[in-house]
Amino acid sequence: MWTAKDYQFMSRAIQLAKHGQYTCDPNPIVGCVITKNDSLISEGWHAVTGKPHAEINALNACENSIGSTMYVTLEPCSHHGRTPPCIGALVDAKLKKVIISMADPNPKVSGRGIRQLEELGIEIKQGLLESQARKLNIGFIKRMTSDLPYVRCKMAQSLDGATALANGVSKWITSFEARRDVHHLRAASSAILTSAETIVRDNPILNPRDLDFDFKEPIRVIVDRNLRISEKSRIFEYRGKIIIYTQVESDNHKKFRNHNVDIIYISKSDTWLNDVCKNMAKKYEVNEVLIESGATFSGAMIDAGLVDELIIYMAPKLFGNESLPLFKLKKINEIKDTMGCEYTDIRKIGKDLRLTMKLRK
Repeated sequence: MWTAKDYQFMSRAIQLAKHGQYTCDPNPIVGCVITKNDSLISEGWHAVTGKPHAEINALNACENSIGSTMYVTLEPCSHHGRTPPCIGALVDAKLKKVIISMADPNPKVSGRGIRQLEELGIEIKQGLLESQARKLNIGFIKRMTSDLPYVRCKMAQSLDGATALANGVSKWITSFEARRDVHHLRAASSAILTSAETIVRDNPILNPRDLDFDFKEPIRVIVDRNLRISEKSRIFEYRGKIIIYTQVESDNHKKFRNHNVDIIYISKSDTWLNDVCKNMAKKYEVNEVLIESGATFSGAMIDAGLVDELIIYMAPKLFGNESLPLFKLKKINEIKDTMGCEYTDIRKIGKDLRLTMKLRK
């Protein structure tokens, strides 16, 4: 069904899409190439939210698109969003064929762009390198299909599974290189999620920094059931949007009036953390969340079934049997009830190992 050239051109489109990894949120990242007579004549990607999509950028860079073939990683949009739909431009360009890696995951519009192009006489083929294309927008896909963000939990541990010494000291478990790698994770995330306990204990800023590329500032999100954190915490010293989720209805929120902070009240329930995540997805279009917190909150998110992926930086150090654990999880009495994980990537970062794994649900 697919030729070697087809694979070559779609692989190029997938690589182009990654140029928008740090700047397109909450939009999906998309790459596009235009070919004629089996030769690449133009290419583009979605660079910044609110700016032209990949297809338009590729067409704008193309001198003559008549009779050409377009390879695009995501179904061209057929609806008005932050920009006009791309369908009209593709028709005006007189393309002969459009090869799409994956359909739009939004169930309200999925397949509509494909049908419109077919009705207007453009040949459509889809499914080329779809699994690779889906990995590009794993958070966007989850938000569109489940109203929840894709959640990663980042932790640092010693070789014997500790996050701190018995006295609570934890700086620094990992190497400079590993800590720098975390800033890339932050920059690629829609939101950084933490707990009030972490803010009080560690007083972090939680922003990406010391990076040599442009990125969109992630929203910093604090779960603070009792609205107890101080407005003087360091996290408020840095520019950028902050959301605080609380179970308290009071005037305490006035202490944050000089900061760019939204205080969101969500009533107490057994699904409270799930409701927090749904609010992030629906109200703030959060695609991908990075949890940076301690064993208690991270464990609660895992127990609630809200964590999709673990990223563990493991240092070649031993902390001893009285040290503090990686996660505080509900008691498990049977091996059959344990939570399984699947390693998806293992690599060395500085002196440490970075273990990436999917949680099996």
